[in-house]
Amino acid sequence: MKLRDFAMGVVTGLAAAVIIKEVSERVDPYMSSNEVLTNIKNEFKKESPIDGSWIFMKTEDYNNGFTQAPVYRGGISRIMNGEMETFEFAADARTGFILEINKV
Repeated sequence: MKLRDFAMGVVTGLAAAVIIKEVSERVDPYMSSNEVLTNIKNEFKKESPIDGSWIFMKTEDYNNGFTQAPVYRGGISRIMNGEMETFEFAADARTGFILEINKV
């Protein structure tokens, strides 16, 4: 095998990988629900340990009167100062930013 043929194969493989990545991001522009939950848990862990967490894996439409966006709904529970705190959130499915959070 010539070095030129090998290099052409490598370049073709890299180009195909880039194209597939771009197409897959356009088909599903949302972050994964697990990635969103992990990011939110990491922010909560900065204050205290997490006791439990959950997230719906399907998006739903969110409208607060000003903006409309697909969101993941979920929740976090933790013990803070000896008492259980539970929070429910709505996180933007595209960016992972929390659009709404309520202490239950």
